Amino acid sequence: MPTKYQGPPEAVRALDTYIKLTRAAESVLDRTNAHLANHNLTTTQFGVLEALYHLGMLSQVELARKLLKSTGNITIVLQNLQKRDLISRVRDSADQRYVRVTLTDAGRALLDSILPAHIQGIVSDLSVLTAEEQETLACLCRKLGLREHPPSDSE
Repeated sequence: MPTKYQGPPEAVRALDTYIKLTRAAESVLDRTNAHLANHNLTTTQFGVLEALYHLGMLSQVELARKLLKSTGNITIVLQNLQKRDLISRVRDSADQRYVRVTLTDAGRALLDSILPAHIQGIVSDLSVLTAEEQETLACLCRKLGLREHPPSDSE
């Protein structure tokens, strides 16, 4: 559905693109993450487990940054994962401000069981695009994601 906004062509084009990008992202995420409910995981919980699985021990702050979540939100996510014994949290002995998070054996086993099907689901969902289209989309997303914030009016 294109935008109904009536304005300058560059604004209409940007809004239309934004709507399509947002809808596509939400749709892909819904399809590729639907199976997580079978494991009683949210998308963010899975993201935490996957980050720890691939990167090893991280601080709570690093996890929040990597997953683009607030530190308050990550705290709740981690509490819920810890209750299920999927992660452990320990205060850094050198700097008590930092909480180090690691995957437990149970967390690793869960990821080992979920990850192959998760990856296959993503491959399947993106197969509607050719390899070249996937590479182009990846480059465009990276360019858009790494764009610096424009200066605010107060600067």
